[in-house]
Amino acid sequence: MNTSILILLVLTSLGLIFGFILAFANKKFAIEVNPLIHIVEDVLPKGQCGACGFAGCAAYAEAVVLNADVPPNLCIPGKEPVAKAVAEMTGKQAAAVEPRIAQVKCAGSKENAVLSHEYQGVQDCAAANLLFGGQKTCKYGCLGFGTCVKNCPFDAMTMSEEGLPVIDPEKCTGCGKCETVCPKHVIAMMPLGSKVRVNCSSKDKGVTAKKACKAACIGCSLCMRQCPHGAIEMQNNLAVVNPAICQEKCTEALCLTKCPTKAIRPVILGVVPGTEDKACAGCQ
Repeated sequence: MNTSILILLVLTSLGLIFGFILAFANKKFAIEVNPLIHIVEDVLPKGQCGACGFAGCAAYAEAVVLNADVPPNLCIPGKEPVAKAVAEMTGKQAAAVEPRIAQVKCAGSKENAVLSHEYQGVQDCAAANLLFGGQKTCKYGCLGFGTCVKNCPFDAMTMSEEGLPVIDPEKCTGCGKCETVCPKHVIAMMPLGSKVRVNCSSKDKGVTAKKACKAACIGCSLCMRQCPHGAIEMQNNLAVVNPAICQEKCTEALCLTKCPTKAIRPVILGVVPGTEDKACAGCQ
């Protein structure tokens, strides 16, 4: 009994000694945190999307407060209001933030896209892409397993019955998280005021692209020739729209009238790519 009490006393004494040592060390070597860091962090949207280039909102808050070279407008989801608030708190100048939104550059729905094989593996785009580049004949198209939807920190994406993701314009912040996780790179950010977009990412030549998907851009360049402002150019058999020129100069989208596969369409937010005509009859 005496031995048990002795052991208990020794352990208690050691605990108290180490406790005092840790308390002293904590006070002696404590690093003061600038309270402004927490204030800035509270203003940020807490999406932890990494669009600012830092590992989460806390890391960006610390960097923008302590580093004079870090601008206050890097929080893409927060847009201009957050940029102005951070600039005011840190005493920095905030350049204008251009609003942007995610777009799906593929209209390869279940109806349009041809399958090369049946995939029965893990229902994830990255996993499917490891097996012969996915189940679609077009190796540039959306695989339709919703990896982008699962990774959206703002719940701004859903998978449609057509097998393509749909962007919710009310929730999308343009953070770019979906863009980074798509193994096919069919998701990209576009300015919020864009007028037309190309619902395709295929770089195959016309005949090959058309065999793989009925909605593919076939590289015919008719849209480019129709545009009087030079806002469209062909890159690797694919039409690419310059949104800045299009927004500034275009009053009538003549490019929409000639596309034989309707790969280039008006920008109508919140609809499945390729269904713009159904959503807005007479947009051409």
